[in-house]
Amino acid sequence: MCGICGVLDYGRSSPSFDEHLLRRMSDSITHRGPDDEGQFISAGRQTGFGFRRLAIVDLSPAGHQPMSSADGNVTIVFNGEIYNHQVLRADLERKGYRYRSRSDTETIIYAYQEYGLDFVHKLLGMFAIAIWDERRKRLVLARDRIGIKPLYYTRANGSFVFGSEIKAILQHPSVSRAMNAEALDHYLTFLIAPAPQTLFDGIFKLEPGHRMVVEADGRVTDDLYWDPVPDGDQPSIDLDGTPIARSTLLDPARPMTETSCIDTIRTLLRQSIKDRMMSDVPFGVFLSGGIDSSTNVALMAELMDRPVDTFSVGFRDLEKYNEMGYARQIAQQFRTNHHEVIIDHTDAFDFLPKLIHHQDEPLADPVCIPLYFVSKLARDNGTIVVQVGEGSDEQFAGYRWMKRELLFHDTLWRTFTALPRPLRRLAQAAVRPALEKRRSFLSLDYIRKGVEGNELFWGGAINFTEMHKRHLYERGMRSAAETHSVAHRWHDEVLRRDPDADYLKRMIYVEFRNRLPELLLMRVDKVSMATSVEARVPFLDHRMVEYSMRIPRNLKLKGGETKYILKKAVEGIIPDNIIYRRKQGFAAPVDDWLRDQWTQFAEDRILASPLVREHVFRADFIRTLFDRHRSRRINAGQNLWNLLNLTLWYDHWIEGRSL
Repeated sequence: MCGICGVLDYGRSSPSFDEHLLRRMSDSITHRGPDDEGQFISAGRQTGFGFRRLAIVDLSPAGHQPMSSADGNVTIVFNGEIYNHQVLRADLERKGYRYRSRSDTETIIYAYQEYGLDFVHKLLGMFAIAIWDERRKRLVLARDRIGIKPLYYTRANGSFVFGSEIKAILQHPSVSRAMNAEALDHYLTFLIAPAPQTLFDGIFKLEPGHRMVVEADGRVTDDLYWDPVPDGDQPSIDLDGTPIARSTLLDPARPMTETSCIDTIRTLLRQSIKDRMMSDVPFGVFLSGGIDSSTNVALMAELMDRPVDTFSVGFRDLEKYNEMGYARQIAQQFRTNHHEVIIDHTDAFDFLPKLIHHQDEPLADPVCIPLYFVSKLARDNGTIVVQVGEGSDEQFAGYRWMKRELLFHDTLWRTFTALPRPLRRLAQAAVRPALEKRRSFLSLDYIRKGVEGNELFWGGAINFTEMHKRHLYERGMRSAAETHSVAHRWHDEVLRRDPDADYLKRMIYVEFRNRLPELLLMRVDKVSMATSVEARVPFLDHRMVEYSMRIPRNLKLKGGETKYILKKAVEGIIPDNIIYRRKQGFAAPVDDWLRDQWTQFAEDRILASPLVREHVFRADFIRTLFDRHRSRRINAGQNLWNLLNLTLWYDHWIEGRSL
């Protein structure tokens, strides 16, 4: 795991490359790679790379980056891990390539030389890759299929600038700091700015499963090489790591019975966890005591001849948020080397400046706070690599809100949207005054979607609805973001790829296009790397995703049971009381902190923000949110955290103020 950055100067006839710039860029992300650093400048001084190394595979100097081919024609900087690099290496050596290291980085170089831009189809893993092809004079960027690793880019005064984090890009003197008003509107809704946008105007994220080619004259091509719902034959990887033309798991003739699904899921999980144990440094598991992290522990323990290192976090004086008892049960059953950290509101508050710095752009998920402390716990105990449980609930329908949204869609929504629009408008007018009085913005927004012909499902973490935002924005300040078009685009895409997709499959696809990569995985990357820890995600092996997208709805939600087929698959692997207990979820108590210890700070800071003083947001509406939250008339904790995170980001990154 590493930090990468670079510049391609395409707008100058005789480039005068600033070598010190590369060092400033890479130094800004030292936390991503404290073990080594390096720079590269191409022969014509048109392109330069910077690199920070977190040494995990081949700890010797032979794994140093930037790394070049023997002839110097191909140079790479790479962030991530390629789990099938040994399989690829054996094939490439048979083709005549001679290795100088044991690193997976060298395999990517030769795969690119052998297969050109199709090299991405050969890779099993998580990655953000930048390659300079000296012969073709082109820069090649690639982000892994799911979007586990981030990669940002911008154009500035004749330069194409990229990096693992935005803070590296901001070191370039031609890159300005300004807020993207359209992305702001999306952030209020989705808790993040959907890719390719970021909250920085002109700075973008490479989307998951995309590769980009930047020519020497600045021309850019960006294409999708993988999608969770393929619209034709899509190259994949066999269970032994061998690249194949098409996944055998996607064979339409392959049965999708309950028994076959259970067997296949178990096989895929065991292989995925085994693959992600590839490491020359200590590794462990973040253990919450839920199904996913407990399964990671159990299957890892099968493969190890020493205790698994496990790490858990809890909250002092707020027992309702803790799952420590379940985590301890798993730790005891599998005889792990277990570690715990307990935090409170003071610890969390003191972390806020670091949080804003490491997020780059606001990720309004308060789980970033406990995630930091459990990551630091791992690092402090000498563990550099951890496996985490993200992605399971999204693909296997593990959330109660999925069941609720489906029920609503199949009953009231279908009935209401089948009415002529004039009747829908009459119904809206009839109920709106009462709902407005009660501030029932979610209900109002469901009705608005039905009247305006919007899609019902926009994502699993919708915060400020469109009705909320009509009260939050000052009159005349509303962005022309048309957030509904973002959700429509995702629904249209999955239906183009699979016209028979049911609504659950559409919901899961929307999650894979936005919330999962840009919020959940982004928070894991940014926060774990803040402590120089690499997080790996076995449930998001792309072979598992390809298979799970085919599993029918009645095996994911069955008899009212969410995540049914995965729960059946892990029976006998972990205890039933872990599998079938009520889902709690990994959370942080910002609702309580924003009613108590943090409330005055948060209200004062938000109301003093330029976003309020310059009449973007309405101060009276924000005061009302605080008042109603403190009095427990509503739970507005997530709304307030969204605004506080935004305010602190704006103060730090746009205004240059400290916390």
